[in-house]
Amino acid sequence: MKAVAVQRFGDPGGMAVVDLPDPRPAAGQVVITPEAIGVGGVDVLIRRGALAAFGFEPGHVLGGEVAGVVTALGADVDESWAGARVWAPTGEGGGYAEQVLAPAATLVRLPPEVSPVDAVTVAGSGVVAHFGLRHARFAPGESVLVRGAAGGIGVMAVQLAARTGTVAVTTSSAGRGARLRALGATRVLDRTGEGATGHDVLFDVAAGDELPSFFAGLNPNGRVVTVGVVAGPPPARLVAEMFTAFRKSLSFAVFSADSVSTEDRWTVAAELLAAAGRGEVDAVVHDVLPLWQAADAHRQLDTGAVFGRIALVPE
Repeated sequence: MKAVAVQRFGDPGGMAVVDLPDPRPAAGQVVITPEAIGVGGVDVLIRRGALAAFGFEPGHVLGGEVAGVVTALGADVDESWAGARVWAPTGEGGGYAEQVLAPAATLVRLPPEVSPVDAVTVAGSGVVAHFGLRHARFAPGESVLVRGAAGGIGVMAVQLAARTGTVAVTTSSAGRGARLRALGATRVLDRTGEGATGHDVLFDVAAGDELPSFFAGLNPNGRVVTVGVVAGPPPARLVAEMFTAFRKSLSFAVFSADSVSTEDRWTVAAELLAAAGRGEVDAVVHDVLPLWQAADAHRQLDTGAVFGRIALVPE
């Protein structure tokens, strides 16, 4: 089969189409023929080499989630999965391929009304947004500032938070601001967050050097949860900035969906896909490209111009 691998860490030019053996499912696994492949922020970090310390090496096939049809079953897998339309996580890679291995325990059946592209736009990002807000103890009636709101996780966090509270966002343009208001944002700020005050939670997708500048706008007992580092790690002064606001009793946490049980994650993924099928959650798709143009998808992400999610489709 053909796949897209990172042959050289750095810019998207280091990605290439490669030939790999067709996967064979082990016990408890299935093979999925993808109809859509999600392109996420973690893919970008791996491709840049920012996560090399976690063991990623040249030759790694990117892609953490796919939607498609189950075409082969390993031993001990219920035969009802054969031919099923599913969404599935692929862990930390393997999704940018014509055939993909996934554990049967993580499969979620797609509602008939949900397309594969919409599935990879809503499910994985939505799981992070849902549990990230829960990690922040975001409660009905509270106010949240979503930093990095235009990305896949950000647009899901805006929609989910707007169900029970008020949502402010940071973004780069009036056009994006209008689109975020349509998703539920009640206040739009520029990327610096200037004027951000009165928030109980900062839901942060970006991290980076500017993160501490947002602490001043939090209410007493405000909570910061960082779910991504697309702008790089936070600066060393972060702790000092927290202590500067000592009397406000602020708290800071990082969140990874890996800390949530598999059962809970896929229960929420199924709920989000069902909500998308009912029109209660919008799948915000920026672009759909052929799998072989995965490098072009990454070039778009590197510009910071993507609103929502990019999906890849095998031809």
